[in-house]
Amino acid sequence: MKVVALAGGVGGARLAHGLAQIVAPQDLTVVVNTGDDFEHLGFPISPDLDTVLYTLAGLANPATGWGLANETWNFIEALGRLGGETWFRLGDRDLALHVERRRRLEAGQTLTEATRALSAALGVQPTVLPMTDDRLRTTVVTDEGELGFQEYFVHRQCRPRVARFIFAGEGQARPTAEVLAALAQAEAIIFCPSNPFVSIDPILRLPGVKDCIRTRPAVAVSPIVAGQALKGPAAKMLNELGLEVSALSVARFYRGLLQGFVLDTADGGLTASLEADGLRVLVTDAIMRNEADRARLAREVLAFAGA
Repeated sequence: MKVVALAGGVGGARLAHGLAQIVAPQDLTVVVNTGDDFEHLGFPISPDLDTVLYTLAGLANPATGWGLANETWNFIEALGRLGGETWFRLGDRDLALHVERRRRLEAGQTLTEATRALSAALGVQPTVLPMTDDRLRTTVVTDEGELGFQEYFVHRQCRPRVARFIFAGEGQARPTAEVLAALAQAEAIIFCPSNPFVSIDPILRLPGVKDCIRTRPAVAVSPIVAGQALKGPAAKMLNELGLEVSALSVARFYRGLLQGFVLDTADGGLTASLEADGLRVLVTDAIMRNEADRARLAREVLAFAGA
């Protein structure tokens, strides 16, 4: 079965890793959000791509889900002593990836080409694709003004109240040919348990992506369990946008794109409402505490999508 996973953030990376344990590498493509990308300290930073790459390579920090395990911080500490910006922490070994990505981009490679080379160097076997080679940037409109996503998420630690999102470059940015081909050939498309607003929606806003998804079997795994986000600010965003903080709101955000929706057992009571919306529902343990959980959930989600 050819599978495409739409992913961003730690939850997306973890389910992608689960899928990688049970799907042949040549049959798995992970399409990754690049709306979070930004330039920092002279480097092009792709946080979601890096989290997916490190997780699939078995190198991610297990405590945080992002960055590298056993990282050291000599560079950022030295930068701080010089008065430099340290709010976005680049580890010593992580810095090497940013240096190499910059070298490749400056040499004329696309982000897709650079990601392919970095994947190979890290031993990542599934295909990892940035959603676009063009510039699309997520801006969070808050009660304290418009903030770039990393400014909101990392520097301001999600404290400002969210009003809406702007995607700078929308209308000009295009999905890559590789992304559209993978979606067109997919026998199952999985929306990972990523933030629907800032991890999955930037992918969906690219021209042609929704049209492709509507022709394929697609299911989503809820990132909200019992009114709480599994990781990140999704629950806070739902609340501040005036939406019910529940998996039901996530499913309705994806209205018209899915045939199925995966709920945690804690939210089994939402099944009837989702079925009334025309969705098939899988209720299971959707929390990925370890690698075995990732593979189990991936196996259940794929069987559900196949059905």
